[in-house]
Amino acid sequence: MANTDLTALTGDYTIDPAHSTIGFTVRHAMVTNVKGAFDEFSGSLHLDGSDPSASTASIDVKMDSINTGSADRDGHLKSADFFKIEEFPTMTFRSTKAEALGDEDYRITGDLTILGTTKPVTIDLEFNGAAKDPMGNERVGFEGKAEIKRSDWGLTWNAALETGGVLVSEKIKLTFDISAIKNA
Repeated sequence: MANTDLTALTGDYTIDPAHSTIGFTVRHAMVTNVKGAFDEFSGSLHLDGSDPSASTASIDVKMDSINTGSADRDGHLKSADFFKIEEFPTMTFRSTKAEALGDEDYRITGDLTILGTTKPVTIDLEFNGAAKDPMGNERVGFEGKAEIKRSDWGLTWNAALETGGVLVSEKIKLTFDISAIKNA
């Protein structure tokens, strides 16, 4: 059962990557969606249950951990055409603003850095609840989503299709399923 006393949740948390997902969806060849995720990331949250606007989030993603289920595609995404992982091994998010929207809905805005370019991103979040797990850890869970234009971060590689359109869409849908453990 979720803990509804948000003031009791105030504290610092570490994201549990084994029980969290940072994913994305992109339209491919104008006809289908390709989904992927980053398998290695770390992060922390500071939750303020009595003043949600004082809450913060910080996430570091290892770009080499991109996983779309296709080794060839993953290799292309890691290359100079896309993420240039040799030069830019990490994608980061640092929150700058948090808002309670009502019910279980929140919005967090922050700086997303990809390829050395930093731009603001707004993530809509749903609080999924809090619970004590069997190991005695206090956990909180959030689901979130955002949309970005990849060209805003210099991700401009593409290929024209014979039938019109392009191979990779401009819009990227980001998804977050976050489980975090309260620090002792």
